[in-house]
Amino acid sequence: MLSEVEAIDRVVVSTDDDEIAEVALSAGAEVPFRRPADLANDHAATRPVVRHAIEALETLTGGTVGEVCVAYPAAVFVTPADVDEAFHRLIDGGCQFVMSATAFPAPVQRGMTIDKEGRVAMLWPEHVNTRSQDLAQAYHDAGQFYWGTRSAWLHGPHPMQANTLLHLLPHWRVQDIDTPDDWERAEMIHRLVEERATDQTPNSDS
Repeated sequence: MLSEVEAIDRVVVSTDDDEIAEVALSAGAEVPFRRPADLANDHAATRPVVRHAIEALETLTGGTVGEVCVAYPAAVFVTPADVDEAFHRLIDGGCQFVMSATAFPAPVQRGMTIDKEGRVAMLWPEHVNTRSQDLAQAYHDAGQFYWGTRSAWLHGPHPMQANTLLHLLPHWRVQDIDTPDDWERAEMIHRLVEERATDQTPNSDS
């Protein structure tokens, strides 16, 4: 998918795993370096991984990396148009990052948790009587892709605390894959998308 984005010159995969590297190479990506062990565990954050990738590429090529798009391998419903549009917003918007996001399906201001006794506890009790339509729309990180300038990735604050614009995605195209249930839901969405595309294809016999 990333290779179809006009704004992307190189698709580079950061990994420490030989099998993943082979799959990436067979798909046309580059794997010019290996990720160090301290950045290849369940607790490694994205920013240090990106910093390492930028520095490794610049060391290997002797050049300077431009804007960087980070896409997660489980972001299965991102389209080239999404990534390309977000890139142009980064360039034209004078910001540090553009990140994919989507709206919460319900007002977060009326969110609840459960206390130690198992009873409901409102996160924001002051909104117990506020109408949903009177509350500001809230958004969350879609975990799909992030565009950022070189300096922002290397030296800037976290994207959620930086000069960041959001590229909004519809709910149904925001599906991370962490569990078998996530995978099953993604397969169902994919089938529906394929069926819709088939239904909208003009019949050559008509």
